[in-house]
Amino acid sequence: MKLKLHCAALAVLAMGATLAQADTGKLLLTGGVSTIGGSAGGGLTPWAVIGTNATAGEVGYSGYATRAATQDYSLTGYGVALGLHDRVELSLARQDFDASPALALNGIAPFGVAPGQHIRMDVVGIKVKVAGDAILDADSLMPQIAVGLEHKRTHPGSIGSVLDFLGIRTSGTDVYVSATKLLLSQSLLLNATLRSTNANQNGLLGFGSAAPGKNSRSLQPEFSIAYLLSRNLAVGAEYRFKPNNLQALGAAAGLGAALREDDWKDIFIAWAPSKNLSLTLAYVDLGRIVPGITNNRRQTGYYLSAQVAF
Repeated sequence: MKLKLHCAALAVLAMGATLAQADTGKLLLTGGVSTIGGSAGGGLTPWAVIGTNATAGEVGYSGYATRAATQDYSLTGYGVALGLHDRVELSLARQDFDASPALALNGIAPFGVAPGQHIRMDVVGIKVKVAGDAILDADSLMPQIAVGLEHKRTHPGSIGSVLDFLGIRTSGTDVYVSATKLLLSQSLLLNATLRSTNANQNGLLGFGSAAPGKNSRSLQPEFSIAYLLSRNLAVGAEYRFKPNNLQALGAAAGLGAALREDDWKDIFIAWAPSKNLSLTLAYVDLGRIVPGITNNRRQTGYYLSAQVAF
């Protein structure tokens, strides 16, 4: 599930904000790319930018598809977004996570996990710009600031019996605030996001936990940096801190760190052949994802994403 989040590579696209102006008057890639949750920003974390190529007084739309794979997992994602007057963004995303290793859970208890089980998650998001402008305030210290939420519903299939056993809910809502600073003269984009969440693996493993695990929300910071190498090529990195809601419950059940959740990180390169098309490739490190069924392996691999925006 983490692998999918490491789509963070997308963050690079927003860096393209320093590129030349699009026909609409909005700087190329200023709207960022589609995150794994569907909102505009980097691959792993939302930014304060409003997606699509629409400027004030315009309505725009975008669509994306992603594929990520690590040693034990893979994830496919796709979604659409609507940008309203460069002020409000509405997004919808679907994630399909190959959770085949979960079959090993049947060796712990008769959970009835089916071979080749997939977990699917729907994400509905809204983001509102509340202060600043990434382009107009590029020469000042003022960042662009936005607040947003992502409502998520997980469809775990036969893994639902495991979530029930652990006291995990299958729906939840993340709330976040993002600040994005574009330094045009340095070809640099910086972003910081603070997220209130109780999601496990971004929601792919549900929300919260039975005691002694953590069921309440916690504040988790997320950071992105991107540097423009040329007019349409950028590189960057992201780091997303994650809650670790399930480890204490697993330890109490004699499983040690079998349910531990690690932070996510990535490095990426993005190419924008036109103002309407973005391609991103990233190396992702999702840490350990349910290490009790993957021999404690770190989940590293690739992320590939394509987005069209108008």
